Amino acid sequence: MSLKNDYNKIKYYFRRYGLFETLKKIFKRFFRIKENRKTNIEQYKIWIEKNEPKEEEIEKQRTYKFEFNPKISIVVPMYNTNELFFEKLVISLKKQTYSNWELCLADGSENANDNLTNIIKSDARIKYKFLGKNNGISENTNEAIKIVTGDYIGFLDHDDLLSRDCLYEIVKCINENIDVDFIYSDEDKIDELEERFEPYFKPDFSQYTLECNNYITHFVVIKKELQEKVGLLNSKFNGAQDFDFVLRATEKAKKIIHIPKVLYHWRVHKSSTANVADSKPYAYEAGIEVIKEHLKRIGKKGTVEYGQDVPGIYKIKYDIIGKPKVSILIPNKDNVKLLDTCINSIVNLTTYKNYEIVIIENNSEEKETFNFYNKLIDNHRIKVLNYNRNTVLDFSGEKNVITKNENDTKEFNYSSLINFGVKNVDGEFILQLNNDTKLISRDWLETFIGYAQNKEIGAVGARLYYEDKTIQHAGIIIGLSGIAGNSLVNLPYGKHCYFGRESATRNVSAVTGACLFCKKDIYDKVRIYG
Repeated sequence: MSLKNDYNKIKYYFRRYGLFETLKKIFKRFFRIKENRKTNIEQYKIWIEKNEPKEEEIEKQRTYKFEFNPKISIVVPMYNTNELFFEKLVISLKKQTYSNWELCLADGSENANDNLTNIIKSDARIKYKFLGKNNGISENTNEAIKIVTGDYIGFLDHDDLLSRDCLYEIVKCINENIDVDFIYSDEDKIDELEERFEPYFKPDFSQYTLECNNYITHFVVIKKELQEKVGLLNSKFNGAQDFDFVLRATEKAKKIIHIPKVLYHWRVHKSSTANVADSKPYAYEAGIEVIKEHLKRIGKKGTVEYGQDVPGIYKIKYDIIGKPKVSILIPNKDNVKLLDTCINSIVNLTTYKNYEIVIIENNSEEKETFNFYNKLIDNHRIKVLNYNRNTVLDFSGEKNVITKNENDTKEFNYSSLINFGVKNVDGEFILQLNNDTKLISRDWLETFIGYAQNKEIGAVGARLYYEDKTIQHAGIIIGLSGIAGNSLVNLPYGKHCYFGRESATRNVSAVTGACLFCKKDIYDKVRIYG
């Protein structure tokens, strides 16, 4: 590991945790002192204790009077259902602090299980339909939907559980957002010993994240009116039927709300798909077809492929509309070696053709730098703009020797450099790029344009790596390092983090100016020239 990378990591840790914690970390690393860390399960138990409602709050929920008391219909497809797990599911519903619900069951087993009868008859809110034939998970679910009488529909598996406050939180959300028609929550897993683990704390709704990964999964509740518009589940996509349904529903939903609480417990056992992520490979193949159909419905064109090696994560390459020009702006002061590496990687790897490289010269002092510029502009794709506060010299035409102007301003102002560059280029898209970057992907510009051409997208960024191939930037999140900080820092290349988040396209608070791609007209809209 290089000293430069060590320095960058220490600097980041200092900004995030302060001097004392940084010195403590260095001391432990130097003397190889191992930290006594709690296991993930132990940490989650602490989180549960601190964050989930206590008995006093649960009792208050039971007596709380909502202005609107919708009936929540829970639909469950059954097939050779485990009696113990099913009984626990029913118990989790009976313990709900909100009581206006119904459980709609459709059993695709070939033979009725008499041992389930007492459980089913134990509550008048349970409705049971015996099919006598397994039509697959989609059709079995559809049969359960057909007996729904509620205002909202929730989707549950026959061996999973809801938290006691689940339906209360759903109805609270509905009362606070009367136009909401699609609700989802966080979730975790629960094993045969009732041990809870692997909490999945999800982001708020993002169409682009959902298109490449069904991160919504459980627990989903939708308005009955929305379900009627969307239709039933499509057996064509068995294995990814929930992904297809969620995409169709969110396409038509008026208001989508994420409740950031763990309200659903996904059962893990020997035959459970929750136990092994790739236990149903056909489901991930169906997922590709689901996304293709989604793109057709929303009028977008593109190709869909697997996203790295994370099951359930996909990559969309949107077709580019037209052949828009990209202006790549690279501020530079000396540093010929870095700049040469950066430019060579662009020229040698980039597969998109309509681009230009614009070097924004900023008070370089070494003769080597100007000689390098003089060679660069032999390439018709490259031009050099000389920036200073008093005069603007444009050397984008014939071959020129750039000479230092004694009136050049000495101070570094990144914003002014970029604004100056934007003002003097004609690309439809702008890429801000640091001179110490090196390209590793060939179709990078096609990917950037594919996303940035959508009107609802402001800026697009990318994963950036240190020299030791650990992540330096994977989006900026407000709240890290005090004000904001880079996410997933130090994750090694090829390694996966929390639910493969590094592999999925997602919304972030901001992206670093070291590699920032957007439409040129956005600079005009935010009045950069004022």
